[in-house]
Amino acid sequence: MQINIKSILSQLGIQDLNPSYSTGSVWGNTQGKTIDSFSPVDGQRIAGVATATAQDYENVLEQATTAAAYWKAVPAPRRGEIVRQFGDALRKNKTNLGTLVSYEMGKSLQEGLGEVQEMIDICDFAVGQSRQLYGLTMHSERPAHRMYEQWHPLGIVGIISAFNFPVAVWSWNTALALVCGNVCVWKPSSKTPLCAVACQHILSAVLKANDLPEGISNLIIGNAVGDKINRDPRINLVSFTGSTRVGRIVSTAVAERFGKSILELGGNNAIIISKDADLDMSVIGAVFGAVGTAGQRCTSTRRLIIHEDIYDTFKERLVAAYGQLRIGNPLDENYHVGPLIDTAAVDSYLKAIESAKQEGAKLLVEGGRLEGETYTSGCYVKPCVAEVENHYKIVQEETFAPILYLIKYTTLDEAIALQNAVPQGLSSAIMTLNLREAEQFLSAAGSDCGIANVNIGTSGAEIGGAFGGEKETGGGRESGSDAWKGYMRRQTNTINYSNTLPLAQGIKFNI
Repeated sequence: MQINIKSILSQLGIQDLNPSYSTGSVWGNTQGKTIDSFSPVDGQRIAGVATATAQDYENVLEQATTAAAYWKAVPAPRRGEIVRQFGDALRKNKTNLGTLVSYEMGKSLQEGLGEVQEMIDICDFAVGQSRQLYGLTMHSERPAHRMYEQWHPLGIVGIISAFNFPVAVWSWNTALALVCGNVCVWKPSSKTPLCAVACQHILSAVLKANDLPEGISNLIIGNAVGDKINRDPRINLVSFTGSTRVGRIVSTAVAERFGKSILELGGNNAIIISKDADLDMSVIGAVFGAVGTAGQRCTSTRRLIIHEDIYDTFKERLVAAYGQLRIGNPLDENYHVGPLIDTAAVDSYLKAIESAKQEGAKLLVEGGRLEGETYTSGCYVKPCVAEVENHYKIVQEETFAPILYLIKYTTLDEAIALQNAVPQGLSSAIMTLNLREAEQFLSAAGSDCGIANVNIGTSGAEIGGAFGGEKETGGGRESGSDAWKGYMRRQTNTINYSNTLPLAQGIKFNI
């Protein structure tokens, strides 16, 4: 399938194929070096984007600081109205933005469009949230006193996002941060800068149409910018999505200045396949979880923990399903699997397979780099399936690629222990029609992950629930539920409406 990328960029507001944007609308003509965006679909250069200089960064932070003072005074429902308009603008741009996501990142067109739909959904959620920034009231122990808590904006929220969801994760943070009264500074992945520029144009148009000041939403491109955001005391919260390795650096830098952070880091997600599972459903969930987005989701299925009674049967069905996978251009809906993001990711994938083999893995579906006229970018690989032991070093790590590890178990207690016996704790699932097994899996003695599913896979999440995980996944929560509280500061208030000054705990102080 051929697309006219120049036309798509133009319709998204990017007229110049060599744009110079540090905020998307204000700080043009930057002197920063240019980074090129290449599509993993066909290896073609899409455009060059100029990175921000140190002076660009200072200009943006000054602008954001001024805007923050203005924006926090705007009533929350009015802030929600702006986000509602942003959601409508995304609806109008869904096809073009979804296509750009697919082409620049390499995920299927359906997934690209689905990612934009996530943006729309979080806007809808945030609009409602703008009228529900509730605090509690408490009874005071002192007579004629009233106590309550309220939530105030933090100020400036820094967002550092990853390539695999180049627009959705930004929107999860931005929509909630905006209705909570914060302004945003976004540093996107340098592997998908054009998606970020397109998003900034769409939101900037909404802000301009409402005569709002510059600085409410800011985009800064460049790898060096991330460390500035982490260490800048003007940025009250840093929301980071990426690897556990980099997350350690981010959390340390932010904590040193007593800043707040939301960390969404690695996943090493498992599905337990019970002997009481619906095998048809289980095969679909396992395969999509493992090969969707070419295994480049933090919620991708990395491990299958299969009951010994059905192990051979399920293994046979799984291998047969892998034999039906079609690998190719993700913009063509006839293909199931697209490319990895770049050749460095391919190298990491190949090294992981080799490491698994050296540790004793048995390959059931051979992996490898794909070559030929269809795979000119050098970023296409074959999804791989291997029988392993859970303790293998490579199995304990997250490899961002379509490698699926199979592990056998005897009892449910053993299966849960195997699932939990990795450093990461993001997403988990069990396939079972046994109610007792399902409830045990979801109990405090069950999955230790932030997400635990029954009869659906590990991959994918709805915006209504808080998204995030435990252990080396970082403990952060984004999107739905009460995740909005992470973007605000809590304040407890006590009002004395008596004509005396009683002290708490009955303390007497006479003068």
